Amino acid sequence: MIKTVAQGALALVFIALLIAALWRAPINGWGSVAFLASMLAINVIRAPFQKANQANVITGKTQVTKEGILLALVAIGGYLPIVHLATGWLSFANYSVPFWVPILGAVTLVPTLYLFWRSHKDLGRNWSVTTEIREEHVLVTNGVYKSVRHPMYTAIWLLFLMQPLLVHNWIAGLSGPIAFGIMYVIRVPYEEAMMREQFGKAYEDYCARSGRLVPKLL
Repeated sequence: MIKTVAQGALALVFIALLIAALWRAPINGWGSVAFLASMLAINVIRAPFQKANQANVITGKTQVTKEGILLALVAIGGYLPIVHLATGWLSFANYSVPFWVPILGAVTLVPTLYLFWRSHKDLGRNWSVTTEIREEHVLVTNGVYKSVRHPMYTAIWLLFLMQPLLVHNWIAGLSGPIAFGIMYVIRVPYEEAMMREQFGKAYEDYCARSGRLVPKLL
């Protein structure tokens, strides 16, 4: 009950910040609207998968405390720009960009969000926010996972790298890529170690023929 109330309160705060940020769009620049739309799209894409995965029976977790800290860091990096766009409290660190920069960022978001959705769809019940193994967990090597082990991370990297192109503030714009970069460097090694332990040679063979973020050239 308490968790549900807290989630509802956070959702209301998120919506209020979005409305305030949209109201300030003439000040923040139209690129900010594209950024806000991408943040909303991320939540909409993930919602049905999170709901479906609540039925999973978890048989193994790793680095639980570290996971919580890393996910909180990424959340701050992603939502700090929304607070700034809604309030302007970091305006002292604003910068200007040529007109084509937010266009490039907005255009890049389209295939990036598709990849974000497709990587969730191909994983299905095997996806989770935290690093864990579920009952009847399977090694997915089809779809966008055929030649890339972490296409979801590829999509998230692109989303965060577009952040400074759309949010023109040295602090709010760079908070996302810096926070996610820290999580990526720390998390991927123990995530892949867990997969090796679970799937053994099958995962080793998969690693040999696939790249982490992009397909191998050979």
